Amino acid sequence: MIVELAGGDSLIHRLDPRVKIVVVFLFSVVVAVSDRFVVLMWALALSLCIVLVARLPIKELIRRLIPVNMFIVFLWFFLPFTFEGEPLFSVGPLVGTHEGVLYAARISIKSNAIMVVLIVLVASTSILTLGHAMHELRVPKKIVHLFFFTYRYIHVIHREYLRLVNAMKARGFRPGTNMHTYKTYAYLVGMLLVRSSDRAERVRNAMLCRGFRGNLYSLSTFSMKREDVISLILMLALILALGVLEWTKMV
Repeated sequence: MIVELAGGDSLIHRLDPRVKIVVVFLFSVVVAVSDRFVVLMWALALSLCIVLVARLPIKELIRRLIPVNMFIVFLWFFLPFTFEGEPLFSVGPLVGTHEGVLYAARISIKSNAIMVVLIVLVASTSILTLGHAMHELRVPKKIVHLFFFTYRYIHVIHREYLRLVNAMKARGFRPGTNMHTYKTYAYLVGMLLVRSSDRAERVRNAMLCRGFRGNLYSLSTFSMKREDVISLILMLALILALGVLEWTKMV
């Protein structure tokens, strides 16, 4: 869980959460629109430096990156063979192109650089603090509410899913590649949606009964300290340098 990484005492953990959100957003935008390998490699190096400053467990970080890279592995199976360009290698009747390999490499570096910064800067803050920081940054209330409720009830929905799966197994269901299996999983998804909708309605009514009027309140307040200002200026300067390096082609 994200909370596991929020209990450290490094400089990154002590930063104002608003600074973290701004840095993650700007860094992600710049890296996502960059194409030059020199910029992407510098971005990846910067993300790894942030990991060292945060003093996060490397094993835990790698474990969180595995799902992203599993998806990227599938891209490597398809992009080199479906992207038009100069032939580079062949596997039977399939021909991999130079442009396809470069495109897959860009996606790999971008994804890992963005995810590392996201994990380090955002996961080093508790969910409640992060949500209230989003509110302080004038993020629309509906998005903040959706963020809170998603975190609160995703575990409830998962438990409901496990209950339905156990009920299916108790009735002798064995998945296979047949129409009965497809229909059963379709019923499972439909029932999960129905129960989620019913629970959402009950939660909404309970909140209205308790006087909820669309506002979330926090007893904690945020204040920018000198180290927050210095860290923000430094990170903005590095992100700006990446942008300049990308669009002016200095190197």
